[in-house]
Amino acid sequence: MNNTARFWDRIAQRYARRPVADEDSYQQKLRLTREYLRPDMHVLEFGCGTGSTALVHAPHVARIRATDISSNMIDIARAKAADAGIGNVDFECVALADLEAEPASFNVVLGLSILHLLPDWRDVIARVHGLLKPGGIFVTSTACLNDGFGFMRPIAPLGRWLGLLPDLAFFGKDDLLGTMTSAGFEIKHEWLPGPRKAVFIIARRR
Repeated sequence: MNNTARFWDRIAQRYARRPVADEDSYQQKLRLTREYLRPDMHVLEFGCGTGSTALVHAPHVARIRATDISSNMIDIARAKAADAGIGNVDFECVALADLEAEPASFNVVLGLSILHLLPDWRDVIARVHGLLKPGGIFVTSTACLNDGFGFMRPIAPLGRWLGLLPDLAFFGKDDLLGTMTSAGFEIKHEWLPGPRKAVFIIARRR
């Protein structure tokens, strides 16, 4: 188990109890995402955490494959699905890079509050593009740390070493949008709820 997985395993229970920081924005993101969901769709969510968003979207699609590197997060997600009687979400403890899936397997991929935690985020975007069917949808909500949080860059390595912070990737919104466009995505929707908020993007594989 790598240090990043250990970090998320350690805080999983606390994370599960934490309320959504901006409930209004979260509900708006759910509504916008549902506009692209159909009952016959197969969805992938990577970095699913404790599964809350996957379980909310589950009634609107055929099946969701939801993954996370933290086994403790996945255990919590499975328990929530069982308690809710939701059977069309498969929770797996696996990194996106290690996910066994055929190219063009999914209609929709969700990567929510995760890209800024991945040092290889550009490779991840390319991988997502390959996993989507032509015309498939990528939905991401991403904290662009260079836009308002650049002061954290010098302290991030120490925070990781002390176990107080996870891995962080510093990039701006323009870099994110440019990388997605270069990877073969067409930006369909872009929304920044406010200063120092995560940018919400819905993109279509060309």
